[in-house]
Amino acid sequence: MEKKVLLGMSGGVDSSVAAHLLKQEGYQVIGVTMQIWPEEKEETNQPDNSCCSLSAVEDARRVANHLDIPFYVMNFKDYFQEKVIDYFVDEYRNGRTPNPCIACNRYVKFEELLRKALQLNCDYVATGHYATIEKEEKTGRYVLKKSVTETKDQTYALYNMTQFQLQHTLMPLGKYHKEDIRELAKTLQLPVADKAESQEICFVSDNNYGRFIEEYQQQKSEEGSFIDHHGKVVGTHKGIIHYTIGQRRGLHLALGYPAYVTKINPTTNTVHVGPLEKLFSKGLIAKDLNFIPFETLREDMNATVKIRYNAKDVPATLYRIQPDKVKVIFETPQRAVTAGQSVVFYDNQVVVGGGMIMHPID
Repeated sequence: MEKKVLLGMSGGVDSSVAAHLLKQEGYQVIGVTMQIWPEEKEETNQPDNSCCSLSAVEDARRVANHLDIPFYVMNFKDYFQEKVIDYFVDEYRNGRTPNPCIACNRYVKFEELLRKALQLNCDYVATGHYATIEKEEKTGRYVLKKSVTETKDQTYALYNMTQFQLQHTLMPLGKYHKEDIRELAKTLQLPVADKAESQEICFVSDNNYGRFIEEYQQQKSEEGSFIDHHGKVVGTHKGIIHYTIGQRRGLHLALGYPAYVTKINPTTNTVHVGPLEKLFSKGLIAKDLNFIPFETLREDMNATVKIRYNAKDVPATLYRIQPDKVKVIFETPQRAVTAGQSVVFYDNQVVVGGGMIMHPID
């Protein structure tokens, strides 16, 4: 009997080709696009290449028709607003820099969408992520591994996946290079074969996070002081939501040296700035941990770590300091360790796990 798969379709090339590959492997594929944005914003707030725009729904529907698979649109608006948008706004208001794509994967795609899939008697959910899932015979546990396309690898945003979720998830693109997927889309004459890559944060159309948050809250952010590395007030900032660690552009400060944001203090409503060397940290503390090949970290461990999506892996040592807290010490100091971002641990190609960065260790 055919295994049934509920495939999240964004209207892009990757999920469209994933539908074809799954069908080719013998799965009964059902395409679904998640409707996640309030109606009044849909027509005005999203570029055409956003993964949640109205045009994305129509593109996904056209692909489903082309591949002859059933297609549905499911309403996740309230859930997305609570778990992704409200979280995004709250983190910036509290001086941290969130990663909404990780929250979306954790709570929407691999929690709520999977729940609906199982209710519909599907065996799996599937996505167009570049990553691979395997089951280890020795331990019986599922593991998450990097894609063969290093530059496109998306495991950083997937480290929160549980054993149950991995067991019920398919990611058919992990063994393909991006250029092969694009070429296959053209060969299949998919209607989205030449479509541009989607935006990283789908609900902020112009990448102006500060503007988005002020409009969402319907209030202006409170101005405060810029403080230099000597503790001196050197200017006025326009609100902490407009800044992130490592930022240089848009500070409008003349200090005689290139100034970078080094710290954000929501309690005092201050943004601290300093020269480049003040951006480097020897380590970090992380919480809200999730491990994949094993349940918990029981002893110190050497690994490579990523401290942001586009960062390279760097060697580090993990030290367990509490059941849900870890200290990470880098082999060499790293730039712009940012509270609110995730740190993800790797053992070669295998995702060991990860957690939320609380603060850097200077």
